[in-house]
Amino acid sequence: MSIESIIRKAVSQATKHLYAISIDEETLQVQKTKKEFEGDVTIVMFPLAKQLRQSPAALAQAIGDYLQQNDEMISRFNVIQGFLNLSIAQDYWVETLHAIDAQPTFGLKQATKDSPLVMIEYSSPNTNKPLHLGHIRNNLLGYSLAEIMKANGNRVVKTNIVNDRGIHICKSMLAWQKYGNGATPESTGIKGDHLVGDYYVKFDQEYKNQIQELIEKGTPADQAKKEAPLILEAQEMLRQWENNDPEVRQLWESMNQWVYAGFDITYKALGVNFDKIYYESKTYLTGKQQVEEGVAKGIFQKRADTSVWADLTADGLDEKLLLRADGTSVYMTQDIGTAKLRYDDYAIDKMIYVVGNEQNYHFQVLSILLDKLGFKWGKDLVHFSYGMVELPEGKMKSREGTVVDADDLMEEMITTARQTSEELGKLDQCTPEEAASIVRKIGLAALKYFILKVDPRKNMTFNPKESVDFNGNTGPFIQYTYARILSVLRKASEANIQAVATAPLTQPLSEKEISLIQLVNEFPATVQEAGNSYSPAIIANYAYELAKEYNQFYHDYSILKEENEALRAFRLELSRNSAKILQSAMHLLGIEMPERM
Repeated sequence: MSIESIIRKAVSQATKHLYAISIDEETLQVQKTKKEFEGDVTIVMFPLAKQLRQSPAALAQAIGDYLQQNDEMISRFNVIQGFLNLSIAQDYWVETLHAIDAQPTFGLKQATKDSPLVMIEYSSPNTNKPLHLGHIRNNLLGYSLAEIMKANGNRVVKTNIVNDRGIHICKSMLAWQKYGNGATPESTGIKGDHLVGDYYVKFDQEYKNQIQELIEKGTPADQAKKEAPLILEAQEMLRQWENNDPEVRQLWESMNQWVYAGFDITYKALGVNFDKIYYESKTYLTGKQQVEEGVAKGIFQKRADTSVWADLTADGLDEKLLLRADGTSVYMTQDIGTAKLRYDDYAIDKMIYVVGNEQNYHFQVLSILLDKLGFKWGKDLVHFSYGMVELPEGKMKSREGTVVDADDLMEEMITTARQTSEELGKLDQCTPEEAASIVRKIGLAALKYFILKVDPRKNMTFNPKESVDFNGNTGPFIQYTYARILSVLRKASEANIQAVATAPLTQPLSEKEISLIQLVNEFPATVQEAGNSYSPAIIANYAYELAKEYNQFYHDYSILKEENEALRAFRLELSRNSAKILQSAMHLLGIEMPERM
């Protein structure tokens, strides 16, 4: 139980004894005492005073007196206007630390067979291009959210939907047919997803050339875009694909396999994975069936031209197209099909879609449609809507080849981590193998942490140079703090210094030590808050505060050279648990922690 919960219960008992009134503990405002005041925990008296019809100051004094006399946990108190500041007895903090030390997975709940089943969809790549910086934010948010939901005691299924059909896929295929000369990943030495992405860019270049030629011959621009030979050929290829033309299907299969092999390499390097992968080419037909069933049940309406629509005006929205007049599906139809297949595969209690905020309206509509079709979780589906990520230079465009490739970015981060580490002499005592492992962990931590520390709802600018810094709010700073603690613990072990107290601690604890215990003890509440608000940023910034607090403690107080045995053992225990929580927190972000730096 958190200290806030304990205090709420104690105050509730005090008001019942003093005023014969039972209050709702959850309504009590309990917070950490501000640093400029004496105390550990502060109770805001104004709401309670109004409820009990007492002056805030008099009520604070009465409750403070009662708690000090009747609760050994409270050593002293002071009243500042309508705020009751409580100082917690040292023994409580020591016992709290012991309790944390006894739990290897402190703050992390374990799922049971009866726990809610949460499915999280993330990544959602297209098979016409490699993963880029935008995909990195999506994958990191999705993976971290899955780990956070697990840590809150949920069963979790991580899933991916691959966009492997449509006109954009045909553009890459057509460009390869025309300009590829039989090139393969093996013959060129180019990673498969990169090779296919090159032809997507090539299509756009040649298509623009054709448009310009038509415009120069007098064709209006809008008409030129529709009549350029390349776009007409791509549209014909899509029709052939939908009609199961064997040659088109064979080319599609081959090029997709190149891309999947490339994706797998990127996912492994990034440290993300999936329990189940779905493919639009296998879900859109199910979506069409669901829509037709919806028509039969009167949920959707078929018009004279045979197109199918959903009338959502009663829900405060507009009419939504679900099937075109020619029978082809739209993205909404495909998402309905994917949802049906997922529901058949898993007894989902909650569905979370990790998709950018430009799709907010799409998921608002999808939620309503799934609910109308009878999916029990449809109405409560969660669209984990996140902002766009840009570079200092500005926006990126896949078709113009101006995106930041995920593979290139990860390689750049590792290279930068090596350069920075070598300049600071952090690899001097490492073997080449150890150095390679360390710089990989540092580079990826810099990337992941910089992205995940930002509120996911906000747009952000990723600056590679700022992210690899061993000072400030960065992944490498937290890693370095963790490695520093492990170094202290190793030295204690090598010197046979007792890391567990054999005698009672009689020395008074400093404010810094108490503050550090408080912060470590807040980890369970932080994990819960991150899960409730779907925000890895809460975990990231907590980890930074803990690392910063520990470094201040490390700077101000001796550990191994402390002469008092009990106090030395206490500080080693405090260090050990600070490292444990840092590792747990960073694990929830998908970040590995090096033992030496």
